[in-house]
Amino acid sequence: MDVRWEEAGWERLTGRTGRQRLPVWDCTVGLVVGDESVLLVDPGSCLREGARVRAEAERLTGRRVTHIAFTHGHFDHVLGGAAFSGAEVFGAVGLDALLATGRDELRESAVRHGLAEAEAAEAVDRLVLPQHPVSGEWTLELGGVQVLLANVGPGHSRHDLAVFVPGERETVFCGDLVEESGEPQAGDDAVPAQWPAALDRLLSLGGDDALYVPGHGAVVSAGFVRAQRATLAARFGVSEA
Repeated sequence: MDVRWEEAGWERLTGRTGRQRLPVWDCTVGLVVGDESVLLVDPGSCLREGARVRAEAERLTGRRVTHIAFTHGHFDHVLGGAAFSGAEVFGAVGLDALLATGRDELRESAVRHGLAEAEAAEAVDRLVLPQHPVSGEWTLELGGVQVLLANVGPGHSRHDLAVFVPGERETVFCGDLVEESGEPQAGDDAVPAQWPAALDRLLSLGGDDALYVPGHGAVVSAGFVRAQRATLAARFGVSEA
């Protein structure tokens, strides 16, 4: 099974988890494979990309994606959602309203970052909203594994959701609260004063030995997350007191 994942361009992390770094924006999509259900963490940046991810996920797991977690509402993490018909979608509380009222801004952001106008318009027109708002923590039973969805933000955005997967080594899908392939990006919707605290919550849930999967870049350790937390606190003038 590991060979099949590698040949398909996916990185197998543990017996239950894997991920792929998508081209262009280096955005991570994650998979959590239960005995009965499959969770996808972020569905890609457009319908074309989402459809490819869906086909690969089905081929690798032998079943369809039944659940999707949006780590936050930026275009490269949500616009592929409509490719996953019938999946239950989870997001931090308030993300559904933000996406419903911010379609124009989402389309403009996608085009500004290089997505073709036609693809951006199609994806926004068919945008999937989270049906399940996570205000604190939500446990998903996928069959043989219980996954914890945790609303750990705000920080990178006002609606940051992390995904914690137990196993021989816990896997933490961090979204863009953690970035490895570039400096953490703080746009207009970031909440810099609370970003270090969001990373503290990630670390308290994941622990020292977990695999931390950033929204962009290579898998990192707790030490990397702590160092990035210190960098962000200094960058935004957040007191350690």
